[in-house]
Amino acid sequence: MPKIVDHDQYRKELLSKSFDLFAQKGYGSVTMRQIAQGLNVSTGTLYHYFPSKQALFEQLVEEISQQDVSAALAEMAGAKTLQESMAALGRYLVKNEDYFIKWTYVWVDFCQHQDSQEIRNNVVFKRANKRYQQAVCDFLGIQDIVLAVFVLSFINGLILEKLWGDETIDFPEQCALLCQMLTLYLQQANYHKAANLQPYR
Repeated sequence: MPKIVDHDQYRKELLSKSFDLFAQKGYGSVTMRQIAQGLNVSTGTLYHYFPSKQALFEQLVEEISQQDVSAALAEMAGAKTLQESMAALGRYLVKNEDYFIKWTYVWVDFCQHQDSQEIRNNVVFKRANKRYQQAVCDFLGIQDIVLAVFVLSFINGLILEKLWGDETIDFPEQCALLCQMLTLYLQQANYHKAANLQPYR
C-alpha cells in the first residue's frame, strides 16, 4: 500500500529546515540545488513544492509570521497590565534571541538581493506586516496602527543592534522603558480622546 503523505505538513517541514540553511549560508549564496542537498531531497521534489528560491522564501515568511504571532501571543497570554505584558515580551525576546538574530540576518541578506520597490509591493510581505501589526494591536488592546508600527520598529531595532554585536542591549530593560513610553502616550491619547481632541504627534 503506498505511503500517504501529508503534503502541507511535509512542505512545512521543508520550510523549517530551509530556514537553517538560509541562516548558515545566506539567501544570496545558497542555490536551490544546495537547498535540496541540505534537505536531503531531490531538486525535482524541491521544485514541486517551491517553483523558485524566492517562492520558497516567500512561503517561509508566511509560515514564520504565523508562527511568530501565535508563539508571542501565547507567551504573553494572561498578562493583565501593560507592565506585565512588556515584562513577558522581554522574557520572550531573551528566550528566542538566537532565532530572531538569525531571522533578521536572513531577511537583511534577502533584501540586499532584491529591488526595494518589489519588496514594498510584494503581497506576501504586506500580509506578514499586517499580521504583525494586528498582533501588536491585539496585544496592547489598541486600534492605532501607527503605534503598532512604532512598537515593531522598536523591537526590530533592538534585534538589529544585537545582530551588530551590541552587548549593552538588555531586552527586559528596554521593554520596561518601552512600557513607560507607551503608558505616557496612551494616557495622553485617552485624555485627548476624552476631551474630543487629537493627540499631539
